[in-house]
Amino acid sequence: MDNIVITIARQYGSGGKTIGAMLARDLGINCYSREILKMASEESGINERLFGQADERVKIASWFKVLKKPYEGELLPPESSGFVSDENLFNYQAKVIKDLAEKESCVIVGRCADFVLKDYPNVMSVFIHADKDFCMERSLERNSMTRPEMERFIEKTDKYRGDFYRYYTGHQWEDARNYDLCLNSGKLGFEKCVEAIKGYMKVRFE
Repeated sequence: MDNIVITIARQYGSGGKTIGAMLARDLGINCYSREILKMASEESGINERLFGQADERVKIASWFKVLKKPYEGELLPPESSGFVSDENLFNYQAKVIKDLAEKESCVIVGRCADFVLKDYPNVMSVFIHADKDFCMERSLERNSMTRPEMERFIEKTDKYRGDFYRYYTGHQWEDARNYDLCLNSGKLGFEKCVEAIKGYMKVRFE
């Protein structure tokens, strides 16, 4: 198989993004996360700022529900009234993700990439999680917040990620059935998570 893509979803503080970067470095491939917003902006001609604003609307929308039609891949043309809608902005991100999966081996962190690429035989999806104490301690090392502030921030961030996933896919973000592999980084540590992913890749693709 020419290209292998690893998608990573992760709880805040679990180190999923770091694990993704470590994996990509080991494999000699690219790791993409928020870079996808810039690439989607270049693909569509839509200002990158609008992609970020769409993310922010998800964060503050307490009324967030599931789309009547979760992502199916349709792109609206510039003349459409919905060209810069949140849904079409997501669709352009999804197009970038699909293009990447077709042209190169890479790691993609977040952006519902596991769902977007669910029908691709060259893709394996990973969910990185850890217990509350591990996520808290690691987050406190990286941010100047009090423990109560950090606890609220972690809860808010994970709720946002769950809402974002549910809105665009119609599925639950933390449901293990969405992923090929779920790893507890608090028990394994980052290096062993990388080794576990590489081991799964070897069994799955070689």
